[in-house]
Amino acid sequence: MNVQRRNNVTIEGEGSRTLMFAHGYGCDQSMWRLVAPHFLADKVVLFDHVGAGDSDVSAYQRQKYAGLAGYAEDVIEICEAQGLREVVFVGHSVSAMIGALAAIRRPDLFSRLIMICASPRFANDEGYGGGFDQADLEDLIELLAKNQLDWSSALAPAVVGDAGFQAEWRDKVCRIDPVIAEDFARATFLSDHRSDCRSVSTPTLLIECSDDALAPATVGAFVHEAIAGSQRVVLQATGHSPHLTAPDAVLDAMRAFLAGAPAATA
Repeated sequence: MNVQRRNNVTIEGEGSRTLMFAHGYGCDQSMWRLVAPHFLADKVVLFDHVGAGDSDVSAYQRQKYAGLAGYAEDVIEICEAQGLREVVFVGHSVSAMIGALAAIRRPDLFSRLIMICASPRFANDEGYGGGFDQADLEDLIELLAKNQLDWSSALAPAVVGDAGFQAEWRDKVCRIDPVIAEDFARATFLSDHRSDCRSVSTPTLLIECSDDALAPATVGAFVHEAIAGSQRVVLQATGHSPHLTAPDAVLDAMRAFLAGAPAATA
């Protein structure tokens, strides 16, 4: 399998520093259009997870992608195929954890992690507020299996706080093959990667929104404590996609982190 074709990899810029942007659930690489172009003095790598965007859907393997480890394997393969090293990995939502898993497995490939609205576990647990009861998550997956359009319409306001982007996100979700959409939803919303957070050794920036129903402040606090030495920036923003709704604030946080400045807020 040609990795570049499989993940629809696009590379722009010729700088010495490489930033790889990874999209969240139901999205594709176009969702970085308000952030990624600002780093074209560097090398910018964009891609689509298998099943999303213009990826090669024929490459989808249910066993491989039943968990996030399969997606992390793809990230590593993209780096190896393109000869990328010292990568700054920028991951949104589920891709934040995919990047963490890739960095744990191959820390030699990554110089920094920037995790936007990360959640290692969406379900509440004893002493942990993930944002959802387990039964609610299972009902959410059941709704997706029955009606992809209704599911995306119900979730869109939480994913994208700005109504202007909600129709775009719903449309992208509905383009995904229903089987792949359900599999990826299970891997995203029913997984538990809290223990993996404690294995991350790559310097990490956490960016989150002050009002995020999918990844509340309790989740950000947990990840910040679990990843030793991590920096945490809480934006005064609503929703789960600040790279769309508050791109300037995301850019400020990223630039400060990459320049070695301490986090402005926590």
